[in-house]
Amino acid sequence: MDSLTQIVLGAAVGEVVAGRQIGNRAMLYGAIAGTIPDLDVIASNFTDTVSALEIHRGFTHSILFSVLFAPVFGWLFSLFEKQASWKKLSWLFFWGFVTHPLLDAHTTWGTQLFWPLDLRLAYKNIFVIDPLYTLPFLIFLIMAMRQKRSSPKRRKYNKIGLIISSSYLALTLILKGITYIKFQNALKDQNIDYVDMQTKPSAFNSVLWTANVKTDDAYLIGHYSFFDSEPISFESYPKNHELINEIKDKPKMQRMIKISENWFAISKENKKLYFNDLRFGLMSLSPNAKTFVFSYEISEKNDTIFFKERDKKPEDGKKLVKELWGRLKGN
Repeated sequence: MDSLTQIVLGAAVGEVVAGRQIGNRAMLYGAIAGTIPDLDVIASNFTDTVSALEIHRGFTHSILFSVLFAPVFGWLFSLFEKQASWKKLSWLFFWGFVTHPLLDAHTTWGTQLFWPLDLRLAYKNIFVIDPLYTLPFLIFLIMAMRQKRSSPKRRKYNKIGLIISSSYLALTLILKGITYIKFQNALKDQNIDYVDMQTKPSAFNSVLWTANVKTDDAYLIGHYSFFDSEPISFESYPKNHELINEIKDKPKMQRMIKISENWFAISKENKKLYFNDLRFGLMSLSPNAKTFVFSYEISEKNDTIFFKERDKKPEDGKKLVKELWGRLKGN
C-alpha cells in the first residue's frame, strides 16, 4: 500500500499498544514502524533492476524481520522514551512492522511474508492506493489524536477507524469473489477456453475490476464495473514469447519470468524488445492500448541481459484516471 496508508495503520497500531502510556508519541513511533519495511526500495539505487524487484517486499516485509528487529528498535527508542518499557516499545514495533506486510499481501504485488521461503502472498483484492480504505481511517485517527491519552474517546475513535478499514478490506474480498464469477461466466458464454485467470481491482477503487486471462497463445484482458449493463468484452494480447527464444534460458531472463509469475508478454518496437508484466495492466483502458504499467526494455551486452524500466509519461497517468472514471460508471 502507499506510504500514507502504512503510516496511518502503523500509527493506529501504535496507539493500541502504547497510547495509554505515551499518548501521541505512540502514534508517531507506530507511524515510523509502518514506514520502515518500505525502505527496501533504496536497493534500486545500488543494484540492477531484476535484483531490486526481487528484494522489494522481501526480507523487510517478513515475519522474520519483525521478530528480529522489533527488539532492536524497541531498545533504541527506550533510550530516550522513559514512560514506556523496552518490552512495550518492542511490542509496538513488532506490530507496526508485521501489519505492514499483512496489508501489502492484499495488493497485486503481494509480499514475501514467510521469507526466506520462496512464497509470495498476493490476494489482489485492493489497489495500492484506495481512498475508501485510507481516508475514513485517517479521519478517525486524527480525531483520536486530538483527545487526551487518558480519554476513553481516544481509544474509541482509534478502534472505529480500525474496524472501518478492516471491514472495507473484507468487503473487497467479497467483491473480488463476485467479479471472479462474473468474468468466469462471461468466458463461458463466449466459449473461450483458457488456462488461468487472475482478477484485481483497477486503480483507486473497488468498483471497476480487471481480469487477466491466459490462453495457449495469448492473454485476454477484460473489465467489469458493478454499474455495467452490457456483457464483458475481452481484448487479446499476443504472448510473443518466441521473440526471446535465444535468450530465454539466460539467468536474468529466468529470474524476470519468475518475478512476473509467468504472466508476461514480449513486444517489439523500433527493433527493441520489451518485457511487459501483465499483472499490473495497461496505462489505458482503450481497446488499442499497448503500453503496460510495468514494461522493461531488454538489452544485451557481453552475453549478459539487462532490463531498464520504461519511463512513464505524466500525461498517460492523467489520461488513465479520466478513462477509469468514465469506465467505472458502466459500459
